[in-house]
Amino acid sequence: MNYPNGLKKQYKNSRTYSNRGMSLEQDLNDTNNYYLKWNLAVVYKKPTPITINKVNYKSRKDAVITEAHFITPSTTDYNGIYKGKYIDFEAKETKSLTSFSLNNIHKHQIQHLEKIYLHGGIGFIVVRFTRLNMTYLLFIEELLDFLKNNKRASIPKSYFDEKGYIIKEGLNPRLDYLKIIEKKEFDYEKDF
Repeated sequence: MNYPNGLKKQYKNSRTYSNRGMSLEQDLNDTNNYYLKWNLAVVYKKPTPITINKVNYKSRKDAVITEAHFITPSTTDYNGIYKGKYIDFEAKETKSLTSFSLNNIHKHQIQHLEKIYLHGGIGFIVVRFTRLNMTYLLFIEELLDFLKNNKRASIPKSYFDEKGYIIKEGLNPRLDYLKIIEKKEFDYEKDF
């Protein structure tokens, strides 16, 4: 850009892609913090269970874990409670424009969500199609139905369009998935 007196100003594209793989997780964490702040729900990201083998103690406050291993496979990413109902879900991202590979979700995670459902809880997956900037919620019942009736190695995006729910992005909360749970489980709102 040219300014008077011959000054020139250059603008660089400030877009960064350094944390693209963490964007869904960050959006969900921000959403859950909003829910907690406004006393709407209590939902937390579950820590991955590890055993620490070696720690480098430079000082008490600067201890660094240098070696660790997983104790057991983790179940799902998030759990909590909403209006007296236990909720549990897994969050995944895909770069595909057309489908979500079932290799992205482990069998033990699906079995875990099924147990949550069978015991009266609310289980689901949240899948973001990153290149389309679309985020879906798919309840475990629909995921199990797909697995039972298909031999595909991936879930087509059209299935998410048909059986899932688009989670609309906003400012606060960032991804209001409670609105979808509210409609399905409590049927208070018809339009979201």
